[in-house]
Formats: sequence, C-alpha cells, structure tokens
Amino acid sequence: MKKARGFTLIELMVVMAIVALLASIAAPRYFRSLQKSKETALLQSLTTMRDAIDQYAADKGRYPDSLQELADARYIRGIPEDPLTGSRQTWVELPPPSDMQAAGQLWDVHSGAPGQSADGRSYADW
Repeated sequence: MKKARGFTLIELMVVMAIVALLASIAAPRYFRSLQKSKETALLQSLTTMRDAIDQYAADKGRYPDSLQELADARYIRGIPEDPLTGSRQTWVELPPPSDMQAAGQLWDVHSGAPGQSADGRSYADW
C-alpha cells in the first residue's frame, strides 16, 4: 500500500494565515520607513539648494533668478528631483522679502508637495 504524500488543505491554510499575519506586521513598517527616507532626502535637497543660493549671493553680490541659473553657474550639478512628487518642476521658488533690498528673484526654495510630514508640518513650510 502506497502512502499519499503532500500537504492537506488545512495545513496549507494554516501556513498561508501565518504568512499573511507576518506580512501585515511588516508592511506598515516598510511603508513608514519608505516615507521617512523620502522626507530625509527632501530635507537634504532643500539644505543643499539653500546653501548654494547663499554661496551664489556671497560670490555674485545678488541672488540668482532661478534654480536653473544656479545650476548653469555650477553651484549645483542640476536641479534635483523632489523625492515626494518625483518631479523637478514642482519646486516653489520664493523671491527675497520686500523689506530686503536684494537683486535677484530666488531667495528661498520649498517643496511643492501636498500633505504633511510625520511630525505634522506641511511640506510647503520646510
């Protein structure tokens, strides 16, 4: 008499339930860490561009007119991609405050991404 080999339906269902349970525990942590890495990349890009704007102003005696001018002058290698929107076109370029007597149109830069970060601040306020 041959003995049947293989798994029963009950055994397969138990294994699938265990796998689903483990995946439901790991998935939220993965997506949270993915969002945290995008926020970190955004903060680094903003810091780098703001430093380049300040260096440009110190060297040239005026602020640049755009991020493209900053890249053309080789203060940054190129306009970085906003990690939250996935686009180079969504950066919000802010002019100098009206009380400053400064030449140029680019004084600060913000992300154009909608929404809020994990700490509750709007991305547009970073």
